Amino acid sequence: MGLPDPVAVLTRFAQHYEELVPRPLQPLRHLTLPRRPASDRNTRAGARRHISHHYDLSNDLFALFLDRTMTYSSALFTDDDPRDADGLARAQARKTDRLLDAAGVGEGTRLLEIGTGWGELAVRAARRGAHVTSLTLSTEQRDLARERVAAEGLSDRVSIELRDYRDATGTHDAVVSCEMVEAVGERYWPDYFTALDRLVRPGGRVALQTITMEHRLMRASRGSYTWMHKYVFPGGLIPSVTAVSEQLAARTSLRITDRLAFGRDYADTLRVWRETFSGAAEQVRSLGFDDTFRRMWTFYLSYCEAGFRSGLIDVEQIAMERAA
Repeated sequence: MGLPDPVAVLTRFAQHYEELVPRPLQPLRHLTLPRRPASDRNTRAGARRHISHHYDLSNDLFALFLDRTMTYSSALFTDDDPRDADGLARAQARKTDRLLDAAGVGEGTRLLEIGTGWGELAVRAARRGAHVTSLTLSTEQRDLARERVAAEGLSDRVSIELRDYRDATGTHDAVVSCEMVEAVGERYWPDYFTALDRLVRPGGRVALQTITMEHRLMRASRGSYTWMHKYVFPGGLIPSVTAVSEQLAARTSLRITDRLAFGRDYADTLRVWRETFSGAAEQVRSLGFDDTFRRMWTFYLSYCEAGFRSGLIDVEQIAMERAA
């Protein structure tokens, strides 16, 4: 008998998450789970350390399982897109273009990107005629993003900077940030959303893509220190849409103008990544990553896929406009 499908098993657990612990005992979860250590905070030094822990592993490692756009966030599929590497690349381009459309990016737009990735969004924005400043804390991502920008002949339109969003300056027509807020940490949400507000001009637009969870679940889990924090993504917390809305209302003049949720597409994105990663086991080893790492990352991709398939977590694009 073969081993059970880990995604199917984890999806089943996620679908019955609230039934695993009797409701009267749920408020006591903080007594049994480890609490986040002070080292998990995203101070400027902590944020650099946490980003390096995940994103500076190896550009070659990420290239083994990401599609040709080198995009490490949810794609936006249509029913006609095959769930393979080619279909994923088209769906990633569609996602990026929709985010740029939501921010009103076009000829002459002064665009700030918070969280560079490997440069795909910056390149696509520059092709539209925008002037892009993109911020990252990952030296590996900065170096490859600069190479990709130069290869496209767009270095005069794109500046990739190794800089914390809290230290960003200037006023921009638009700000985009794709799956960055999850890494900020609740303690620093005020800094992040205040930065969005001060960095965009009056009447300008902000477009975010963020993983989300239901508000009550977010509140119950926000202090927990899980294996995901310890081994994969230190310092992060998935926000709820309610938490985002509360931050915007309390600290900014930004108002939400559009939302799109597409969590099933993230499940399909993760499936392609997982299958591609599993098929590249020998190449992963050749890069110096052992079988323990490979099993951990396979579980991480399966765990996330199950979360989206079950509906326990979602992903949204949220468009905003600053009051004129």
